Amino acid sequence: MQQSSTKPGSLQTRILPYDGAIIFIGASTGGTEAIREVLTRLPADIPPILMTQHMPELFTGSFANRLNALSAISVCEAAQGESVRPGVAYLAPGHSHLRIKRMEYGGYTCELSRGEPVNRHRPSVDVLFHSAAEQVGRMAVGVLLTGMGKDGAAGLLHMMRAGAWTIGQDEASCVVYGMPREAALIGALKEVVPLVEIASHVLQRLRGGFHGYGECARV
Repeated sequence: MQQSSTKPGSLQTRILPYDGAIIFIGASTGGTEAIREVLTRLPADIPPILMTQHMPELFTGSFANRLNALSAISVCEAAQGESVRPGVAYLAPGHSHLRIKRMEYGGYTCELSRGEPVNRHRPSVDVLFHSAAEQVGRMAVGVLLTGMGKDGAAGLLHMMRAGAWTIGQDEASCVVYGMPREAALIGALKEVVPLVEIASHVLQRLRGGFHGYGECARV
């Protein structure tokens, strides 16, 4: 997939050296606009992004296309075995769980599964976040956005315990303060951030490098 120079906000030079970091985003109710808000504030040279949004199968393709048209980065539905590359965001298709898989020769691929629903959802945010903890560890950034229920909370805690940086959307900017609230209650968040500031906090973490993980969160 070629990055078009006509994409919104396209950058001609790289400002974020790719060092193996990967971003993981989960959302449910209200998440389509929340994900749009985050992605459209990110530069074209962002590290890879894997996303799970609770959404029926018929709509994930058109949602990915809409995000692709609005964002500087490329956005697509994830495909089985697809290589994970910087500058691209991969959205879980509505029929399958999305996992990330580390390859023996280096790099990562997308892995899809039509396994049983988790937390009553397929795709499930927890499935994605658990794979991030196990495969990417401290090089991951996890973001949990607006949504009903608790999907993603346990997975985000797993990510944090594996050394990842974790961010939750704050209550005031959520359509439904369910999933981020559950993550906060179990101690899975290093930061709680208003929606409009999440992209800048992700960029700050990426530009600062993956060290200092013992510092305190702003909650």
